[in-house]
Amino acid sequence: MIKYIGSKRALLTPLTAAVRAVLPDGGQIGDLFSGTARVGHALKRQGFSVWSNDHNAYAHALATVYVQADRERWIESAARLLHELRAVPPAPGWFTRTFCEEARFFHPDNGARIDAVRERIEALDLEPELRAIALVSLMEAADRVDSTAGLQMAYMKRWAPRALKPLELRLPELLPSVGAPCRATQADALEIAAEIEADLVYLDPPYNQHSYLANYHVWESLVLWDRPETYGVANKRVDVRTRKSAFNSRPGIGPALRSVIERLRAPNLIVSFNDEGYLSRDDLVSMLSERGHVQVVEIPRPRYVGARIGIHNRQGEKVGAVGRLNNVEHLFVVTQRAVKLSIAA
Repeated sequence: MIKYIGSKRALLTPLTAAVRAVLPDGGQIGDLFSGTARVGHALKRQGFSVWSNDHNAYAHALATVYVQADRERWIESAARLLHELRAVPPAPGWFTRTFCEEARFFHPDNGARIDAVRERIEALDLEPELRAIALVSLMEAADRVDSTAGLQMAYMKRWAPRALKPLELRLPELLPSVGAPCRATQADALEIAAEIEADLVYLDPPYNQHSYLANYHVWESLVLWDRPETYGVANKRVDVRTRKSAFNSRPGIGPALRSVIERLRAPNLIVSFNDEGYLSRDDLVSMLSERGHVQVVEIPRPRYVGARIGIHNRQGEKVGAVGRLNNVEHLFVVTQRAVKLSIAA
């Protein structure tokens, strides 16, 4: 899966353990801010029926592949499609110009491959799940040869060694059916919260001023293929300026999260929140206590690589000091009665 500052890859063990403690006999899980879909993928692997949702197009594609699509339905046709896409000759276009020449996220040789493969996907009349598999394969292939520190806010002064490797399409890890349908939707969490049918809802909202759309705008443009007007050194989509979320606002996040929680009909919740967020542990305990019994699991984690490297200008000179190197992830487990949690990070 792609590099992602909000990814819960390192937290999957304690998180899935918490879910199993609440639902030892399985059940339906809702994930309203699915991001890379790592959580939904892990829970589907363990037999849960999952409904993943996110408002960004790239995240919806990831959830369609890793949650909704079943291996036995798509594995053969996906393998044939990727075999065809690997044979498409390079052809530089909008992507190469925008993200390899005007900006330097990818080497132009790989940009030409990305352009050609993406154009071929667009030309094919693919079923939605098969189209998502092709898009995710291309997104992940591009991620493996990028020249960033993990965010698409800036790029390396010199090519990262991986950026000089050739683009390679691989089949995403599709999971078999769990016997009940899994779903991927693309909607605002506030608008879809009341529709979610689940025994437990997992919430991992944005927690500070950093927008996932701004951090991963290249993937949004790659999936939408709308060739948007761009701005700035990173050639961000212009709608990064207008597609704002209340969750990225200090005054807005509290009311927004409260509204989502109030609209949910699920009896159990798990909320993931970072200690760098706009809401404190006490804020969240107070908010969630209205829904039931709250237990909090604290998990210390190193900060993302960009924070550990420090801040550099366009000439590659360090212009800022490195801040703290670690933070604490909190899992707020909300149930109707106390549940014994035995969780190791």
